[in-house]
Amino acid sequence: MSGLEIGFGTVAVMMVLIWLGVHVAVALGLTSFAGVWLLKGSPEVATAMLSQGAYDAVASYVFAVVPLFVLMGFLVSIADVGKDAFEVANQGLRRLRGGLGMATVAANAIFAAITGISIASAAVFTRVAVPEMLRYGYTPSFATGVVAGSSVLGMLIPPSLLMILYGFLAEVSVGHMFMAGILPGLILAVAYGISIAAMARLTPDFVGGSATGDAMPGELMSPGEMLLKLLPIVLLIVAVLGGIYGGFFNATDAGAVGAAGALIIALVKRRLNRQKLWQVMVETGHVTVSVSFLIIAASLYTRMLALSGVPQFLVEEIAGAGLGPLGFLACYILLVVLLGCFIDSSSILLIVLPLMLPIASGFDMNLVWFGIVTIVAVEIGLLTPPFGLSVYVIKSTLADSRVTLGAIFRGAAPFAVIMLVVLILLVLFPQLTLALL
Repeated sequence: MSGLEIGFGTVAVMMVLIWLGVHVAVALGLTSFAGVWLLKGSPEVATAMLSQGAYDAVASYVFAVVPLFVLMGFLVSIADVGKDAFEVANQGLRRLRGGLGMATVAANAIFAAITGISIASAAVFTRVAVPEMLRYGYTPSFATGVVAGSSVLGMLIPPSLLMILYGFLAEVSVGHMFMAGILPGLILAVAYGISIAAMARLTPDFVGGSATGDAMPGELMSPGEMLLKLLPIVLLIVAVLGGIYGGFFNATDAGAVGAAGALIIALVKRRLNRQKLWQVMVETGHVTVSVSFLIIAASLYTRMLALSGVPQFLVEEIAGAGLGPLGFLACYILLVVLLGCFIDSSSILLIVLPLMLPIASGFDMNLVWFGIVTIVAVEIGLLTPPFGLSVYVIKSTLADSRVTLGAIFRGAAPFAVIMLVVLILLVLFPQLTLALL
């Protein structure tokens, strides 16, 4: 067998294994090991590559950014930061029709700036925002759709676990990825807000709620109370992102500062006891080990593909086909969105990037911009059936059994379309992504 046959064969076997339910990291590791064995004709060489690849993948100071930002995310969740952001945004937007939906988007954008996991956002705001929207007469589809749509901001507005993973795979600065995600994230949040206002006016039966805005019974918070709720959030965002943007420290240092700040906030708000601290540490360990396993497997997969010559073959074939950069991007985005209907976000990155990054480099594409385009395309898959991970998280978190999975998917559909529109803008106008670099 030639190197190309072995390379493409291992990719096909890996996809079958994933379809059969094998964990993506296990599938990547097994096929990579088998591929090197076949290419070099020696299990000893494959074993040596396995051990060296595992060490090289995680034996880096930069890798410490993963547990630090994960720890920060869990701590701010414990501290009810998402609830505070929602209450403030709700009061500020209460006079607008669809105001609770806009408040959910605004709060999710704030929450995204201090945690990097979309699934955490979906779980938090399902508990916080959906019951409020249902209480004020919003339809179940719209209420859950807003939460599903705005939850993707957790992976786009930095810090983002998906950006960290992309930075490792593409060997680009995680700090640059963070800065590049700010404007696209804000653009998406604003697009959601405008669309909610339009839907509330044009499709009132779909949205529900009051025609004159969301009244708030009881006492309103004073400006001082609102400031006290937002101050810890603002300080944490300024410390983390301001430190990176100002050049005071790198992404790893920012993770340490953010984790320390989140710990202080949780302690000051008296939300953290010994039991919750242990729970946070265990969950942080679980996520970190899972990400480490994925990164190790992806490193092995990349090395095996390089040995087989598959990336070089694809670069030559696509260049010879005359697709051009936009043609390649259109095919790539379509592939990623389709994969998102069946596979989770991190798995898509691990499978496609080792094949596609050499092609993007061959077209002289900025890999930071390419990463943001990839992440937005991948996140559309969180809202689309049959997989739709954010939708399933909302369904499992929601206490109201009357809200069906189909209703949540219907509510999330307009937000998936909005994401697609924003994605097209980012492709056509790269400066929207690169302006802050």
